[in-house]
Amino acid sequence: MDSTAHEADQPIRNLGLLTFVLAVACGASVANLYYAQPLLDPIARTFHTTDSHASIIITVTQLGYAVGMFFVMPLGDLLENRTLAYRTVLVTAVALTAAALAPNLGFFLACMVLVGLSSVVAQILIPFAAHLAPNEQQRGYLVGRVMSGLLLGILLARTVSSFLAALWGWHSIFFASAGLMLVMAAVLAKMLPSRQPDHTDGYRSLMASVGEIARHEPAVRRRAFAQAMMFGAFTSFWTSIGYELIREHHLSQAEIGVFALVGAAGAAAAPIAGKLADRGLSRIGSGVALALASISMLVTALGHANLIILGAGAVFLDLAVQSHQVFSQKEIYQLRPAARARVNTVFMTSVFLGGAAASAISGALYESHGWAGAAYFGAACPLAGLIMWIGSQVLGRSRAKRELQPA
Repeated sequence: MDSTAHEADQPIRNLGLLTFVLAVACGASVANLYYAQPLLDPIARTFHTTDSHASIIITVTQLGYAVGMFFVMPLGDLLENRTLAYRTVLVTAVALTAAALAPNLGFFLACMVLVGLSSVVAQILIPFAAHLAPNEQQRGYLVGRVMSGLLLGILLARTVSSFLAALWGWHSIFFASAGLMLVMAAVLAKMLPSRQPDHTDGYRSLMASVGEIARHEPAVRRRAFAQAMMFGAFTSFWTSIGYELIREHHLSQAEIGVFALVGAAGAAAAPIAGKLADRGLSRIGSGVALALASISMLVTALGHANLIILGAGAVFLDLAVQSHQVFSQKEIYQLRPAARARVNTVFMTSVFLGGAAASAISGALYESHGWAGAAYFGAACPLAGLIMWIGSQVLGRSRAKRELQPA
């Protein structure tokens, strides 16, 4: 653990169990951002609105998450982490209950903003996991294990919400998740070790340092842009696929849940990516992941009439997106160990702003151009990241050659 914060107010006796708890908590929290994605059609019918207006649900939830990451996540470097985590989870439980009882779309959207904002606890717990690593050589693997829980939460969210909606209506998932959040708050309060950061200059100074990190850490800016493009592809796929499966493939809500379950195979990538990162393969791995994401979206655009092709595209897209995130976080967490929450703020705020924009754009493209419009847009996003990655490699090699030349 880092010496820059007062971890171990009590000893960590079972790191494996604690890592599992962190993975479950991250997955359960971040799942709240995605429960609505396969339910946009029934939600639109309930609130008597259009598909494009229903797609705004995803956008406002992700914008709430981005706001939470910018204003709440830095508190991980200021406030005692255990208390911050479980109290934030309690806020999520209240917001989910209110969403389930929403009388109209406007109230529902306001609740989802709060759900997104408070679900940022997942991004508070990931730097917490990095602090728990006993040494630098294991940090990537530990973060990867927690990230696998987060990815499973993202992917299983669609399956669980689809099944519950088929059984008891779309409101049921929000009631169920509220109950789960109450349980997780109790578990986190009981099991998390105390961690009091060293930053004592107050919130204003904390937020000022976030801007300083963004200005003076080019690696964070580069990684943030590339992951924002990856997440843009991810949200383009999952925001539009529900409409495609219902309208073009005539799947039921339960069958959509099975389709979403297929994508969960990508969760296996996170621990593997963590091990590769610990072996120094983050750079080449990032380029491969960016290329794979773009190709996956392109294949689904060309073969969308075939469910198997769509399913395979989902698996490889999810694998690429999560691998790239593990590679990125391994690199940026090494930059400023005492400010990991603030580094993660710059990184993840950028990522989810990209995702929120992509979900809005892809929803409009699907309505005007069908699946092909959303998928081609999704393919272009990681391609932009890949172009930047290639440019950074060329510049890096050129700089290295100049440094080797005699004066």
